[in-house]
Amino acid sequence: QVQLVESGGGLVQAGGSLRLSCAASGGTLGNHAMGWFRQAPGKEREFVARISWRGLSLDYADSVKGRFTISRDNAKNTASLQMNSLKPEDTAVYYCAASTLLTGARSEDTYAYWGQGTQVTVSS
Repeated sequence: QVQLVESGGGLVQAGGSLRLSCAASGGTLGNHAMGWFRQAPGKEREFVARISWRGLSLDYADSVKGRFTISRDNAKNTASLQMNSLKPEDTAVYYCAASTLLTGARSEDTYAYWGQGTQVTVSS
């Protein structure tokens, strides 16, 4: 059973940066694509980014493309999300997730393991 723990959230001003990390225990992330999702108050959880099991395939939501970068370190059993040029509309709880697929997908249904989430708040 893979357990995921996110860290790195916080309060930042618009235009600033944050780096979220996702650490795994109880299993190896090397067999899973990884994804980041977010849920803003009053909204449904949405896809942010995904990375395939070897890091060769990346995908981003249009709203974050060019500003966010997903990465992974299979040797350290971690995944990360570098967020630059943050906007107030990026405010949300961010979740990392491990997929049942090697390449991953945007659908939440393809993710079997989820972290508890970390809050990101961007002030204007």
